[in-house]
Amino acid sequence: MRKSQVVAALFLVYLTACSPRDFLTRRLAADLIAGSEAFKSPQQFWLRTGIVSNKDYLSPDYLVLQRHGWITGANVPCTPNLVPPPCWDVALTPLGVDTLRDLIPSDAAGRQYFGIPVARRQLLGITGISKKDNAADVDFQWRWAPLNEVGAALYAGDVQFNSAVVFRHYDDGWRLTEGNSPRSSPSLDDALKNALPAQ
Repeated sequence: MRKSQVVAALFLVYLTACSPRDFLTRRLAADLIAGSEAFKSPQQFWLRTGIVSNKDYLSPDYLVLQRHGWITGANVPCTPNLVPPPCWDVALTPLGVDTLRDLIPSDAAGRQYFGIPVARRQLLGITGISKKDNAADVDFQWRWAPLNEVGAALYAGDVQFNSAVVFRHYDDGWRLTEGNSPRSSPSLDDALKNALPAQ
């Protein structure tokens, strides 16, 4: 009886020594990716009103805003720093003012260039984990989830992206590689910027 109690106590000590972060599972990888600041940061759309170049006015994002009737543009002469012509004087329409009123930061009143949060990343799943020694490559899929009407217009399709990131195993468990790393492996921020559309 005494021997079985000692074995049971040793087994409990062994179990508590192995934290759940010692084993890189798909669930742990998903939790660490979804909880990272790089993944949680919202997508900003930067809107410029006033005189803009033809290239900006005909960009896909501005065309979406035009199609929804949120902005309008009048052909105007270019300023010396905006070439080649034509240039456009972009303004919000009354419908655009109604739509964007609550989305524009309060300190942006009177400015002609401001950011609007339009989407956040949504983790769809971990598609693979390849471990070697104290490092692991984790492949995952994600998509943009619109935060508002503008985000729904700009991210209308259900485009999914594939990204890969490197995890390192430390004494306290697995961690995402963050920031600039001297290794050839990308940080999560770089992996999200270089994401490829899923096939």
